[in-house]
Amino acid sequence: MLKPSLQLQLGQSLTMTPQLQQAIRLLQLPILELNAQIQDALEENIMLEMEDLPDVPRTSADTTVEIETIKAEDNWQSRSYERIQDGGWNGEGRPVSDFADESGETLREHLLWQLEMEHFTPREAIIGEALVDAINDDGYLTVELNEINASVDDEVSIEEIEATLAKVQTLDPVGVGARSLSECLVLQLQQLDAETPCLELAIALASKHLDLVAMQAHGELRRTLRTSEEDLHTALRLVKGCNPKPGQVVSPVAAQYVIPDVFVRKIDKRWQVEISATGVPRLSVNQTYAKLLRGNGDHPVLRSQLQEARWLIRSLEIRNETLLKVATCIVARQHEFLELGDEAMKPMVLKDVAEEIGMHESTISRVTTNKYMHTPRGVFEFKHFFSSHLSSASGEDQSSTSVRAKIRKLIGAEKPSKPLSDSKLADLLASAGIKVARRTVAKYRESMNIASSSERRQRPAS
Repeated sequence: MLKPSLQLQLGQSLTMTPQLQQAIRLLQLPILELNAQIQDALEENIMLEMEDLPDVPRTSADTTVEIETIKAEDNWQSRSYERIQDGGWNGEGRPVSDFADESGETLREHLLWQLEMEHFTPREAIIGEALVDAINDDGYLTVELNEINASVDDEVSIEEIEATLAKVQTLDPVGVGARSLSECLVLQLQQLDAETPCLELAIALASKHLDLVAMQAHGELRRTLRTSEEDLHTALRLVKGCNPKPGQVVSPVAAQYVIPDVFVRKIDKRWQVEISATGVPRLSVNQTYAKLLRGNGDHPVLRSQLQEARWLIRSLEIRNETLLKVATCIVARQHEFLELGDEAMKPMVLKDVAEEIGMHESTISRVTTNKYMHTPRGVFEFKHFFSSHLSSASGEDQSSTSVRAKIRKLIGAEKPSKPLSDSKLADLLASAGIKVARRTVAKYRESMNIASSSERRQRPAS
């Protein structure tokens, strides 16, 4: 029979103190969110005060930087239209539409409001609402009609859904509710005056020949459609004038703003890193209240706030010190990129920086997430400077960013009539001492949104 007994054991364990938890949490916040947290603390803690007011962010390139958010394309239609726009005949810029609505109204709200205002029967309104729910922010219907049928409680036929969809496609913005890029363009072209020159030809291009338009096969288009070069050019201009994402007119993608966390400058031939004070107030303890608490055992709430204030100030100091260490290490390793560009980017992973400054990789990961560096070459997220290692014949590793830049340069210098295949690109890189498999070249090319050699080939006009 076992008898109860007491045993004494020694051991070590890591405990996350409140101070450490706060320092880690502040470390991973971008400046805008950090500033919001500081403002909340100033309002709640009487022991905190600002030493000075933060600089008001300006809209120049030296302070606040606007980053356009580009949504990833989910279908071939958008990619096809981008190839059309980039094909060389887009001399007047990307297609523009009516002025974007800045009221904050979503596309769904805009369409549902029209359902109430237009002549939709109650049954059509039910179907129309199901259709609107299936329209994405770009204005495209993203589900099959039989799925709409299943989502409506009342039994409706496919014919009823198609008829209602046709009415939805007459709503504003023009082109909404399309199921493909081709249908979207045709809907917009059909809204033009019937007397518009070459309108029928433009509709034929949009409905049946977008692939040839994307490849700039103008000679084949003229032969197929039996038209002149002048009429073809006029029709192409009409197609180009359409908006491939009509929904963005109502619900434009909001611009995102970032404030650089550090500034990098070259002074006296040396790269220097400075912590940005823009937008982040400097905090201190209110000495008037702190003196009142000295030797006074009362006011436990104020004493607790005093301790919290000191923790917050120290956590902000730790954040700045860590940011400066990591940024300085990155700049020291990537100074050639700052001077020469992407082709000079060195391979670097989180472990490299962690070992150099004596921190854990998880800490480096937190520091480099949503943090931005303002350099003479532009504003970059810290993560931009990290890339994997690729071997080379010289024994010096190449970064994947550098290899991507070399691929982009080779493609930029190719003959339009004889573009380089992925295999040929791999051979050219190998001749430069960089061992890259063909499938890796294809992966890098696709990540840069560069079409394949067959799609890049420009056929001579006939």
